[in-house]
Amino acid sequence: MTRMLLALNARTFASLRNHHNYRLWFSGQLVSLVGSWMQNIALAWLVVELTSSPLAVGALAFFRFAPFTAFGLFAGVVADRINNRKLVISTQVAQMVVSAVLATLVLTDSATLWLVYVLAALSGVAIVFDAPGRHALTFQLVGRDELPNAVALNTSLFNASRVVGPAVAGVLIAAFGVGVCFAVNTVSFLAVLTGLLLMRTEELVPLTREGEPPTMMRGVREGLAYVRHSPQARLVLTLVTVVSTLGFNFHVILPILAAETLQAGPEVFGILSAAFGAGALGGALLSAALGRASWKALVAGTGGFSVAMLAIAPLESVWPAAVLLFVTGGCFSLWTSNANSILQLGSPDRLRGRVVSIYLWAFVGLAPIGSLLAGWLCEVGGTPLSFAVAGTTGLVMTFVAAHQLGRPGIRTARLAG
Repeated sequence: MTRMLLALNARTFASLRNHHNYRLWFSGQLVSLVGSWMQNIALAWLVVELTSSPLAVGALAFFRFAPFTAFGLFAGVVADRINNRKLVISTQVAQMVVSAVLATLVLTDSATLWLVYVLAALSGVAIVFDAPGRHALTFQLVGRDELPNAVALNTSLFNASRVVGPAVAGVLIAAFGVGVCFAVNTVSFLAVLTGLLLMRTEELVPLTREGEPPTMMRGVREGLAYVRHSPQARLVLTLVTVVSTLGFNFHVILPILAAETLQAGPEVFGILSAAFGAGALGGALLSAALGRASWKALVAGTGGFSVAMLAIAPLESVWPAAVLLFVTGGCFSLWTSNANSILQLGSPDRLRGRVVSIYLWAFVGLAPIGSLLAGWLCEVGGTPLSFAVAGTTGLVMTFVAAHQLGRPGIRTARLAG
């Protein structure tokens, strides 16, 4: 048993143990992502303080994610054309500048709703180009064999910060207001920028990019053509698009759940967000330890995610909701980690950035519509209606995906690691 546990631990952290550049990246993100989640919580609570309107919170999410809708597919072409490390450095600097402006406006009592929306949109533009760049950079940091492990570790890090960031943000907002969260996030970007600048560029895995760099429109067409002719990619992306658009709107629902359904303050908002993050962290670490992904795990994660949301719908007390959000988070990591890894491992080097960008577009490209819908559902029937619609939609897609597993061209995808 001890030997098995040691082997499991070795597999879980293989990328960190074997790659200097990945250790720098992971360490920088460990700090920066906590700051980013603090800012996410602070932005939503700032809009609640300014308006007390569920639709206004939905509109915030609309402006944050609209850049993915507009530029998401083109961002992958950019990632396939230029140096991914330099791209990520540029996008991190841009996000740091936006965070500094937000901190200045709030701390000087100059923030207005429309200024918040504009800055959220500008931050979204930086993030949309950052996302495919950082995913493609992960491949260069660890190589093909350890990519599934690194993807799962990235997910675990993202979700660990989802635990710490909201919890710290809730305390800081209650004690000092939202402006301090924006200031802390600004400083946190220095950690990841330091890691990127200290990397040994000669150790980055070279990419095979044959021929001339693609033009924007040709590059997008090539990425979409690959997805169109791949049954696995089509099914993954259909599932992700529907479930994330109609089911993953916690950035809208959770602040309303805390403020209106539970009649609580920012501390409870932080607790609920941290509970989801803790579950997501557990699910991500499980994926990292397994070192492989399968359609069965993806479908099971989607189904569990949907059932948990249906169970949350009628609740009106904090701790049962927190427990079910923990379960929701664990299932969320299962389906997103499997979806991401299946797509990346099936993609050729020259198309990886574009396939990742299509995945990210599927995940958040329609989020502006989903966010407004979630806000409207909360306006009409409160968070119970919004959770019920999300859970029902997810279950329908779970059954659709399970039915498709036996069709030609859809097979279990086993990941190296």
